[in-house]
Amino acid sequence: MSSEPRVSHVVWDWNGTILDDNDAVVSAVNAVCTAFGRDHIDLDYWRSIYRRPLSEGYQELLARELSIQDWVEIDRLYHDAYRALLPTTRLAPGIPDELRRWRAAGGQQSLLSMWFHDELVPLVTEYGLADLFIRIDGQRTNIGGHGKTAHLIEHLTALRLDPTEVLVIGDVLDDAIAAQAAGVRCVLLTTGVMTRKALEASGAPVVDSIAEALACYA
Repeated sequence: MSSEPRVSHVVWDWNGTILDDNDAVVSAVNAVCTAFGRDHIDLDYWRSIYRRPLSEGYQELLARELSIQDWVEIDRLYHDAYRALLPTTRLAPGIPDELRRWRAAGGQQSLLSMWFHDELVPLVTEYGLADLFIRIDGQRTNIGGHGKTAHLIEHLTALRLDPTEVLVIGDVLDDAIAAQAAGVRCVLLTTGVMTRKALEASGAPVVDSIAEALACYA
């Protein structure tokens, strides 16, 4: 239990946090590998090179400098493959029970994702989770791979939240970087696309489950 002010609002990440989509992610990355003549990879390898901006990770993956045209094609290939695999994804362990428990205890929560907004909202609704969040924001640009900092600051500004009472829960360093820039706390989960060692470098608490993440500042 932390001695800091109690958290009253949680900003949740989606991919790799609430949605267990690692298999779909790796398969979509491998669709890019196929198109660029690179051998397929596994989750451990993707975790070892994953970073933002994503283009840097893909440059290492493909062992080449990427032109703007290359990145547009990579973004298209990845997202087309990922969309096709979305029906194979599932909610992370503890979801939706932990979300409902948090709300029942008086906590507020919102969802902030780098997945495209127009696709995110229907997907969250399809999973029966939309009513658990007071706001849902996804990425509103056509090309993915951007950082989360400006996205988080806009999200918090729209909600008019006291930063001392906000906790971001995500699965990548970008979540911690954004949280630090916004002046809010963060807990990182090992359930996504980065290694524990990489996550621990952020200085944020690193845990293995949704329940543990909430317990850090409950």
